[in-house]
Amino acid sequence: MSGLVQVVECPPSPSGGRRVRADGEILGLARSARDVAELVRRAGMTGVTGVTEANVGEAGAVEWRGGGAEAWPAPEGPPEGGEAHSPLP
Repeated sequence: MSGLVQVVECPPSPSGGRRVRADGEILGLARSARDVAELVRRAGMTGVTGVTEANVGEAGAVEWRGGGAEAWPAPEGPPEGGEAHSPLP
């Protein structure tokens, strides 16, 4: 590995949120820029990528697909017979 970790924001999901991947691994589902920064932090990559809640939209280590940092669709509702997802703590 080159030492540079690329964080990829997948296109927005119709059910809300965006999958976050880094180096081929899924870090989780983000529903806001805060969630992206938290997923990166939990993966222990903040020092490598420089991604924070304040700069996630401009961070060079983040590749946005299907819209930029402002594209966070609202979920269409809870899954059939289920409850709505709760945000990250």
